[in-house]
Amino acid sequence: MAALEKGLAVIECFDAAHEKLTIADVARATELSRAAARRCLLTLTRIGYAEFDGKFFRLTPRVLRLGHAWLASSALPQLVQPFLERLSEETHESSSASLLDGHEIVYIARSAQRRIMSVGLSVGSRLPAFCTSMGRVLLAALPPDEARERILSGRPRALTSHTVTEPDRIMTALAAAREQGYSVVDQELELGLISMALPLANARGETVAAFNISGQVQRTSAEEMVAQFLPRMRSMQAMLRPLIK
Repeated sequence: MAALEKGLAVIECFDAAHEKLTIADVARATELSRAAARRCLLTLTRIGYAEFDGKFFRLTPRVLRLGHAWLASSALPQLVQPFLERLSEETHESSSASLLDGHEIVYIARSAQRRIMSVGLSVGSRLPAFCTSMGRVLLAALPPDEARERILSGRPRALTSHTVTEPDRIMTALAAAREQGYSVVDQELELGLISMALPLANARGETVAAFNISGQVQRTSAEEMVAQFLPRMRSMQAMLRPLIK
């Protein structure tokens, strides 16, 4: 099992900014010895999850089987997708759903009206939870000590001049999201981008996911977004609640 843990850690150190890595790169990113990193990479290459060009290793499309296994076995993405599409159609804004994974959110469904971020988003995309609307409503559902621990583990850094990075201020934003039942993030993730998110709870009241709409500040302000879209989003939230396990 320790070998499995090391192998998964090696897979996870590849991302958009690190699509190809050397043994030394992997050892440094995973805090494994060079020998252990080499064994993991060679094993992944042998079973088809990685390839080696003589200097660099990179993942192969076979890795997608791991993510597809979850998508195929979980009803939630298929359940929320038509609701997101209807929400996007009605609001003319992009909408998404995500889960909390450590200090990040992971997109599980999306309906895009237009490209609103400089980086394309799709199922499987990850963003920091502390400065995203979906991340904040998901963190707000946790005990405060756990939420703070997750925030600190991600080492918050400013992505724009509007990003709130101080843990106490983030915790204040979480308290507000918990009290009002939604979160609006205005240009903290990317300049010009504004989003509003609500939690998705099951019939027992447990928050299991979040959904949002995102748009450009040139078209709508935070106040206008709340006034125009919050009632429609709350209606969707209520319709989904008895359907979510």
